[in-house]
Amino acid sequence: MITHIATAIIYVSDQDQALTFYRDILGFDIVQDVEMEHEGRWLEVAPAHGTTSLMLASASAFGKQPGEGAHLTFATDDVAATAEAIKVRGAEVSEVTVAPWGTYATVAAPDGHDLQFNERHIK
Repeated sequence: MITHIATAIIYVSDQDQALTFYRDILGFDIVQDVEMEHEGRWLEVAPAHGTTSLMLASASAFGKQPGEGAHLTFATDDVAATAEAIKVRGAEVSEVTVAPWGTYATVAAPDGHDLQFNERHIK
């Protein structure tokens, strides 16, 4: 039986640049960093204690364009505090927005990926 999403793949132009962003700006941990046979490098990162990870795939190795792929959202307990921490680390973060479904902000990641982090207002 399926229990959760294991890994989302995002296509990047430079795996090392993407790693620097996800590890140093967002605070993710490296799950795996190993060579693959034909596709180059399996570089997987995840938030500490997260159940879902991201594979930072070389776009060229998979015949994709950087930025092509999924729109990602990350859960946080405090959007405002998360936004401030990410800004301090040097990333461009949107204003915090409160919507009927929850509170959110976005951060601009390498290769045109816009990542959202949110708190849901679950009743």
